Amino acid sequence: MRVRFSLLFILFISAQAWAQTSLQQQLAAAANRLQADSQCRYGTVSLTVLDAKTGEQVYALNPNVGMAPGSTLKTVTTITAFNLLGKDFKYQTPFGYTGTITDGTLNGDLIIEGSGDPTLGSWRWENTTERYILNQMVTALKKAGIRKINGRVIGDDSLYGSQNIPDGWIWQDLGTYYGAGATALCWHENQFDINLKTGAVGSAIKVAGTTPATPYLTFKSELITGAAGSGDNAYPYLPAGLTNVMYLRGTYAIDQTKKLISAAYPDPAYDAAYRLLDTLRRLGITVTGTSESSLSLTAKGLQTPALATTLTTLISPSLSQIVYWTNRKSLNLYAEELLKAIAFKAGKLASTQNGVETVRAFWKARGIDPNAMDMADGCGLSPQNHITTLTVATIMQSAQKEAWFADFYESLPVYNDMHMKSGSIHNVQAYTGYQTHAGRQLCFSIMVNNYNGTGKNIREKMFKVLDELK
Repeated sequence: MRVRFSLLFILFISAQAWAQTSLQQQLAAAANRLQADSQCRYGTVSLTVLDAKTGEQVYALNPNVGMAPGSTLKTVTTITAFNLLGKDFKYQTPFGYTGTITDGTLNGDLIIEGSGDPTLGSWRWENTTERYILNQMVTALKKAGIRKINGRVIGDDSLYGSQNIPDGWIWQDLGTYYGAGATALCWHENQFDINLKTGAVGSAIKVAGTTPATPYLTFKSELITGAAGSGDNAYPYLPAGLTNVMYLRGTYAIDQTKKLISAAYPDPAYDAAYRLLDTLRRLGITVTGTSESSLSLTAKGLQTPALATTLTTLISPSLSQIVYWTNRKSLNLYAEELLKAIAFKAGKLASTQNGVETVRAFWKARGIDPNAMDMADGCGLSPQNHITTLTVATIMQSAQKEAWFADFYESLPVYNDMHMKSGSIHNVQAYTGYQTHAGRQLCFSIMVNNYNGTGKNIREKMFKVLDELK
């Protein structure tokens, strides 16, 4: 009996070893085919596959080469946020006033004090929508007996300082919805829509208004109607200096059905104050002053007054809920706000650089060389980001044993029938995720940098490599 048991055990171990060797050989063949493909002739392929339970390396090709990760960097930021902030973390945005209330009249300013909540005014949850948040503030005013305001409505955006866009982001991205800055006071995910009126191919495109209306902005369109099938190549550019003029440049295909582009608010805090002021006036509540923000006050040589009395505090969804949308829809704003929250939680000024330093220090304490994660932001939009696939896969593997892992796993989209986060910037395509192979749980990171040809074709070829994990 003992001999028989020993024989079975040896056969079992041998079968496991054969299966692992077979997988390694299949991955090596697939990865080498991709590296040899004409689309990668001047590019680099990196792939790391680890056992998700033990961390054992299953296969690696160029695992220690620093690569631009695109939005797969969001997995590093969100896993770090789970570790340092906790899955139940929530942002708190105080709303209140300065001055005093006499016979229903506030002699002072209303203030929305930003604390970095990217969900304020978002349409993704019922209790974060613009209507819901505005109603909360109006209800708080009424409960306090305020019927008139002798003062201004101010969006206080001062907590994070004056720089809301990370160094290293390219100019062309900054006016787009995905290039919106990470401000202390966010509103409607810091984006709005510009409606377009196209004409014949080659003709000028006119701006047909915005949603919502932004009468405080002026638009200069240099857009041209593109040929059918040429797609959306329209870019909005943020106002330069202290002007309120946004330029639109590029082409927009005649067969595009949306007839709009989504742009970044130049000053989200101002828009939040503007919407509240407009709501109060429509409800018959007199406000003698104007809507302002920290930015607009600074431009006038004025300081943002400190909130003296809190009427209500606006609470965000939990971190788990925020991470869900961060990864599912690859929301750059959410990732950047989480990076700053990580810095703030560490007792530092909430800046991108301080967030990066905190993230690198956290993983250094867990055995990862900081030089293997050269981060310029938290979302992956900057082409200056460089990180190894071994680092990403190792961080992904570390999450598997945590109590919050189910929430993180659920946040990953499904591509190619695999739970994985994608990432793409110019000539960069990447994926990181989890897959079960022959009952064995694996995690992986694959990146291709400086490929040529279409993104569609390189994605299909990368999927063929990842198919070996199924």
